[in-house]
Amino acid sequence: MSETIFLGVDLGTSRTSITTSTGVRETVWSYVGYPKDHVARKKFGGRDIIYGREAVENRMALDLVRPLAGGSIKARDGRDTAEMKRALKDLVQYTVSLAKAPAGSTIFAVIGAPAEASVEGRATLLEAAASCIDSVIICSEPFSVAYGLDFLDDTLVIDVGAGTTDLCRVHGTMPGPDDQRTHEVAGDTIDQTLAHLIKRKFPEAQFSIHMVTSFKEKFSSVSKNLDRAVVTMPVAGKPQPFDITDCVFEACYSIVPPTVKALQDLIATYDPEFQSKMRNNVLLGGGGSQISGLGRAIEEALGEYGGGKVMTVEEPQYAGSNGALKIALDMPGEYWKEFANRAEVVAAVPSKA
Repeated sequence: MSETIFLGVDLGTSRTSITTSTGVRETVWSYVGYPKDHVARKKFGGRDIIYGREAVENRMALDLVRPLAGGSIKARDGRDTAEMKRALKDLVQYTVSLAKAPAGSTIFAVIGAPAEASVEGRATLLEAAASCIDSVIICSEPFSVAYGLDFLDDTLVIDVGAGTTDLCRVHGTMPGPDDQRTHEVAGDTIDQTLAHLIKRKFPEAQFSIHMVTSFKEKFSSVSKNLDRAVVTMPVAGKPQPFDITDCVFEACYSIVPPTVKALQDLIATYDPEFQSKMRNNVLLGGGGSQISGLGRAIEEALGEYGGGKVMTVEEPQYAGSNGALKIALDMPGEYWKEFANRAEVVAAVPSKA
C-alpha cells in the first residue's frame, strides 16, 4: 500500500512555501527561468529550468517568468498566457518535489489562493497541480492562516502578499464570498511606488526593480521613528549614497488606507452585535506583515471607526502553508477520494467523524 503524504502550500506571487506531514518545510522564490540559448544551458550544467533565487540572480542568461504576477490567480482581469501556464506548472511541480515524497506515494494537497481568486484562476491552478498531485483542494489564503492558528471565532484576517492583499472574515465556519475582500495594493505595488518616488527625488540615480525590492525588504517601515534608510545606487556607473527614508515611509504607508477601508467594509456588513469583537480581533499575516509598525498604523487608522486591535503572526513565512496542511490533515479520507478526479474547489471543511 502506498504512503499518503499531505501537503500545505502557500503559492505566493513572490515566495512559495510548503509544509508537509513528513516534517518538511521549504520556501522558494516564485520565479522560473529558462536558458536563453545553448551557451546559457551550458552555464547551468545542461538544466532546462532554473528556479527561485538562482533564477533571479542569473536572470541575464534566462527568460525569467514570474507566473503568479498578473495572471488570473492573482488579478481579477489577469490573463494566463501559454508561457505563464507553463511556468506555473513547472513551479508547482518543483514545489511538490521539495517534499521528497518516496516514489509511488499518494499526495494530497491543500493550496491557498487569494480570497477573491476568479473561477478561471482557480481552474488554472488546478490544471497546474493535476500533473503532480493526486487530489488537490483550494482554500482562501487568509482562511488557511486563521485555521492554522485556531483563530476561528470572530476574527478578521489580513494576508499581505506581493500581488494582492487578501482579507477574510472568519466566524466559526468556512468563509463565503461575502466574507472576503481583495485589493491590489501589496508588495509589488509598494515596490513600484518606491521606484517612482526614488526616481522623482533622485533622477540621476540608476537602479532596477530588484534593487528597489531589496531596499524595501531591508528598510520597510510605517513607524514614525523609522531608522534612516541610506542605500547605494550608481550614478553614471559610480556608486553613490542616497537617503531614501521619506520615500520608503510614503511607499509603505500606501497600503494602510485601502486595507483599513476593506476592513471597515467587512466589519460594517457583519452582525452588529459582534462588530466590536471582530474589530478588536484582527490578525495580520503574509510577507507584508513584516513592514515595521504596520499593525500599529492600522490600529491608529481604525481609531475613527471605534478603534481596533491588530495582532501580527509570529511566523509569516509559513503561517499559510502550516494552516493549509492542518486543513489537509483534518479533511476526512472520503473527501480526498471525492476530489481526486474532480476539478472542483472545496466549499467547506467538514468536521472529523
